[in-house]
Amino acid sequence: MKINRFFVAPAVVLAVQFSWAQGQPGSQEKLNPVVANFVNEVNSHSQLEDMAYELLDGIGPRLVGTPEMLASNEWTAAKLRSWGVEADLQQFGTWKGWQRGITHVDMIYPRIKSLSATQLAWSPSTKKAVEAEVVILPKVSSKAEFDQWLPAVKGKIVLMAQYQKIGRSDEQIKEFATPELYEKLKAEKEQAAKDFRDYVKSIGYDNNTLPEALEKAGATGIAISNWTGIMGANRIFGAKTSKIPMIDIDVEDYGMLFRMAEKGQKPKIKIEAQSKILPDAKTFNTIGMIKGKEKPNEYVILSAHLDSWDGAQGATDNGTGVLTMLETMRILKKYYPNNKRTIIVGLWGSEEQGLNGSRGFVADNPEIMKGVQAVFNQDNGTGRVINISGQGFADSYDYIGKWLNGVPKNVRDQIKTDFPGMPGGGGSDHASFVAAGVPGFSLSSLNWGYFGYTWHTTKDTYDKIVFDEVKNNVILTASLAYMASEDPEFASREKRAMPQNDKGETVKWPEAKEPTRNSKDFK
Repeated sequence: MKINRFFVAPAVVLAVQFSWAQGQPGSQEKLNPVVANFVNEVNSHSQLEDMAYELLDGIGPRLVGTPEMLASNEWTAAKLRSWGVEADLQQFGTWKGWQRGITHVDMIYPRIKSLSATQLAWSPSTKKAVEAEVVILPKVSSKAEFDQWLPAVKGKIVLMAQYQKIGRSDEQIKEFATPELYEKLKAEKEQAAKDFRDYVKSIGYDNNTLPEALEKAGATGIAISNWTGIMGANRIFGAKTSKIPMIDIDVEDYGMLFRMAEKGQKPKIKIEAQSKILPDAKTFNTIGMIKGKEKPNEYVILSAHLDSWDGAQGATDNGTGVLTMLETMRILKKYYPNNKRTIIVGLWGSEEQGLNGSRGFVADNPEIMKGVQAVFNQDNGTGRVINISGQGFADSYDYIGKWLNGVPKNVRDQIKTDFPGMPGGGGSDHASFVAAGVPGFSLSSLNWGYFGYTWHTTKDTYDKIVFDEVKNNVILTASLAYMASEDPEFASREKRAMPQNDKGETVKWPEAKEPTRNSKDFK
């Protein structure tokens, strides 16, 4: 495995220095005039913040099947057309229609307190407010015992998630506790998580089947707390109920209710959730295209998923990727009028449910797939790109390395590369192309607390965007797209010899999968 490291910048750089470094190529560096225009446009006339306002504040979260998702498709297509880019919506399926409404959750006994809670995606509404006692799961050790208890949930709201004794982040505990106390608390936390996993297994259910069983037994509602381990941030996914509301309660309020119920105080809460179940909705990808002037049947694809979960605004997952690709298309159209190859931007739907939009595009456009030079995908937060893998393509070093040489030095010096790398089997939309043998590359970003703090959480909001970092990524993406388009050679698709796993078996190249084109069997 060949590893080429471009990373030479110091690990810690003062913010003011880094901001300057992104915007000002070294005085001795001679950039290609087209790339120089990209840099000047991004730093002098960026539209990133205005677009972020329109998409994230104006439209908001973009859950598949919602009117907001369709609005984001229409907005992105209109934005592309405003720059003279051909743009259309391509349908790849349908999904259950739903729209979030007002959610109020209050404790009404033994005292009054408004709770910090969020209705889960696709949760049924309450029609009228539900008031009920809160109960916790019983202390039993078998499915038979649990099933014997199940009738007791009738008319109750069940707390279904693990109780968190300490609601402080691991980093804060480590900072302030003695080493001995830190190790003690860490061990207790790990044991509690294991005990809860073992408990759920012992009663014969899982995260999908347990809510169904509680609902069938007559529960009035289900509450969980999908805490990230960082104070104030909970993850919001989909409800697993069909008739009763399912909500997520912040760790602090959830813990209070749990303790009250455990102590026999019989707390009561009131849930009002005004979401709407709508008819099935068509699901689309937004596709923009600048036709090539010399090789119109060869393609450079800019890739980002447009959909999001809807606990917040979907800012870093994947608003920043969408903004990067839109801004890149804008400046390519403006400063690269004679593009050799056709440049496509694909803003995919339903990535969060299994890469469905990009898989649909791959399956529905075989002729385009034959001519793809490269796919550049961005999907992991606001940070500057610091890693590019060859995704298992044997000759990727030759062309990715060559294209990176056309990128401003202060941008490429932040990046380390891994050639030939291993093919991505999932996680983001480049994997849809890789599985089909098409060179697709993830532009992987610096973390900026992504997985712990903003990924699918209630805190994935506009204010978490670091626009200087996104500008860096626009310069990188535009430069790579330009270089890939201008390359006189068509990129090799030869795959690496795959290594063996721990069992001595040869690892297989990921298998191309059909998209889930409707929500009928989605769990």
